Amino acid sequence: MSMVVRPSLEEISKQEIQKLSDENRLWKEHRLESPASNWSVVDGTKQLMLCTNDYLGLADNDDLKKASIEAIRAYGVGSGAVRVISGTMSIHKQLEEELARFKRRPASITFQSGYVTNYGVLSTILGEDDLVFSDELNHGSIIDGIRMSRAQKVVYRHNDMESLAEELEKAKPKGKMLIVTDAVFSMEGDIAPLPGIAKLAAKHGAITYVDDAHGDGVLGEAGRGAVNHFGLEGKIDIEMGTFSKAFGSVGGYVAAGENFCEMLRNKVRAFLLSGSHPPAVAAANLEAIRYVQKNPGVVKKLWSNTRYFKKGLKSTGFNIGRSETPITPIMIGEDRLAQRMADELFKEGVFVIPIVFPMVPRDAARIRTIVNAKHTESDLDFALSRLEKVGRKLSLI
Repeated sequence: MSMVVRPSLEEISKQEIQKLSDENRLWKEHRLESPASNWSVVDGTKQLMLCTNDYLGLADNDDLKKASIEAIRAYGVGSGAVRVISGTMSIHKQLEEELARFKRRPASITFQSGYVTNYGVLSTILGEDDLVFSDELNHGSIIDGIRMSRAQKVVYRHNDMESLAEELEKAKPKGKMLIVTDAVFSMEGDIAPLPGIAKLAAKHGAITYVDDAHGDGVLGEAGRGAVNHFGLEGKIDIEMGTFSKAFGSVGGYVAAGENFCEMLRNKVRAFLLSGSHPPAVAAANLEAIRYVQKNPGVVKKLWSNTRYFKKGLKSTGFNIGRSETPITPIMIGEDRLAQRMADELFKEGVFVIPIVFPMVPRDAARIRTIVNAKHTESDLDFALSRLEKVGRKLSLI
């Protein structure tokens, strides 16, 4: 009897790695050897950080660290189970109650991460008879959640309300309709036209779902997010967000009606079958929400730094696309050139990440920069001078 000889798993994996490398898609892992801050130690070198999502500089905040340490002393390092068994602690409930008040919604529910939130919620609330309208630049977690739901999907042109209106007019679903959009688009830095979306949803009887991952802590009163920014509280059905960006920690959430959140607690498998956040994480998230309300100046500092940095990039001659937020892409075009620029900047002490296909379309590679509230004007001048130096070396400006 002859044996079938097939490539081993390691051989198959090696081939896949080579393919990614050939396509300039192989992720290079850098080692962060200090707290995430405006300056950090990366791969043994001191770097000015322009690539984290830590908008408010809370990842190394003393108040958050103190809250985490106190939670460990009070509750230990873990909850021992998923929340529906014995894993819900009082710190988890305090977080959800404070979060609901912060977002000015009746209730909230927290999840292990932002990805888990979108994947779990969308795959639960949508079914085969439902029709979902999704912006063409929505985050991958939204795309995966819709795919898992098996709902019918219509992709409308990015932030184009005429395109969305046309698709809604044609729709004849058996079930419900849902419009889902990022509030702030993570690769472009632009903001979704939420007033237009809310108006169209009301006209056509659609449910609205807004992913505010990059709006929380950035937009609105005391960083309450994009819905607050546009004065749409009570007019958007589902607000989703994360704690892993402006709030400096980790986790995801939904803020919505009481019945909806209770339904999610009983139906979302990603919630039901995953261990709850360690008490230290829940406490840090709770303190982050309280911190931004007690210190509204931190959001103002973020925007002051953002305006200063954008002005400097433009005056130097860089193309920053259509950004309206602290997410500021430096448009490069070619994937390999974007990678080279990131490498050259690292040598100069500025840590950035190249964004290439398939994260963005072909020939739309960029360096995505994000300043934070802890950056000083001296930090930003350092970054701008190094960006200009490398940009001229590579004939980008």
